[in-house]
Amino acid sequence: MAREITALLLGDIVGQPGCRAVFIRLKSLIKKYHSDIVIANGENAADGFGITPEIMEQLFSSGVDVITSGNHIWQKKEILSYFDTQERLLRPANYPKEAPGHGYCEVEVKGVKVAVINLQGRDRLSPIDCPFHVGKNILKKLKSRIRIVDFHAEAPDEKEALAYYLDGSVSAVVGTHTHIQTADERILEKGTAFITDIGMTGPVNTVIGMDIPTAIKRALTQLPLKMEVPDEPAEIRGVLLRIDEETGKTLSIERVHDVLSL
Repeated sequence: MAREITALLLGDIVGQPGCRAVFIRLKSLIKKYHSDIVIANGENAADGFGITPEIMEQLFSSGVDVITSGNHIWQKKEILSYFDTQERLLRPANYPKEAPGHGYCEVEVKGVKVAVINLQGRDRLSPIDCPFHVGKNILKKLKSRIRIVDFHAEAPDEKEALAYYLDGSVSAVVGTHTHIQTADERILEKGTAFITDIGMTGPVNTVIGMDIPTAIKRALTQLPLKMEVPDEPAEIRGVLLRIDEETGKTLSIERVHDVLSL
């Protein structure tokens, strides 16, 4: 019988409600799903924009093993110096080399190396380096059979194309950024799991984690009004992967949804 690695991936953590949900519920979810590794996108953890060193440490203490991110990760200046010193805090690998930090890491899980790669899309986002080429080049450096990609991107077609491009060379390509959990989870022909977006860990009854009246007013007026995270009950969304330790292929992918009444 094949030995498995179980990975729990949490969607974009948004503000205090999202952080609170992780701080309170994650350890019980790890026990429930028998998770061996937890990967969480933390780019919106600090009031919806960026992450602070304090929140980073709290997430690690709560059971998160690797923090991925995206285009908002640069919002809090106090975190910038940590990118070069904290191996398990990632920024998208396809930012220019002059940007601080790194876009992938390897962690040991049950005696097995698991690689986590963070990439960012370019469609309707900043025109940074090509995630397809950067991703392939990173894979050449890795010896880990288990390789999980957080693709922080806007466009569903760009996410799906990357998954097919990397099919068979990574265990999973999961989308983040839109905060809306999609229902298209599947395993591609060569063993790579894919879902367009794993969703959001943050307040319910909001517009992608932000205050509803402000979101409506922004749409009606087209004014750049400041979006704020309301103190609402929170939910955790993500996916659970079961991966064959020997081949690195994913055996199953399922959506995770947990609601907290806080």
